Amino acid sequence: MSRPLLLASASSIRLQLLHQAGLEATAQPARIDEATIRDALLAEHAKPRDIADALAEMKARKLAEKNPTALVLGCDQVLALKDQLFSKPESIEEARQQLVLLRGQTHQLISALVLYDQGKPIWRHVATASLTMREVSDSYLDAYLARNWHSIQHSVGGYKLEEEGIRLFTALVGDYFTILGLPLLPLLGFLATRDFIET
Repeated sequence: MSRPLLLASASSIRLQLLHQAGLEATAQPARIDEATIRDALLAEHAKPRDIADALAEMKARKLAEKNPTALVLGCDQVLALKDQLFSKPESIEEARQQLVLLRGQTHQLISALVLYDQGKPIWRHVATASLTMREVSDSYLDAYLARNWHSIQHSVGGYKLEEEGIRLFTALVGDYFTILGLPLLPLLGFLATRDFIET
């Protein structure tokens, strides 16, 4: 019998991936001040993977404090282009600025997971994928954003690989689930070894 899982994330794709894998999961987004925490960590010269890990941990801990007997999964993903970290665009203009900076470049998506049980961290995982964006034209970018803004406005970098965003890229290196923000195979492996799910 699988244990129910609380997902400390508002991401619909993460919840969908868990459900498709046959897990009983419920989303309860943990409200933390991500921008302030990220800025503080950047001021301390924290690496992108450490920022993703810290944010995932804080989300999991906050939800676990409210649900001390639950199995809680905290997740976070950051986009790094060289030394620059990207946040979710707040406007279509900001999304366009991000895409202009990313085109023709290779950037990294870093996805972190932290699992809490009985109010304590029991497992963590950080995975990285590299994505190379093609030199798309200004006219295509404008049309792409006009067609997809409603869907991509909550996605860092201004794209969703599982939708038309795939057309922006020439190469992907890494796990597809990591790109979507939930490294699923390591998570399922851990849940299986701890008998949280049937195998």
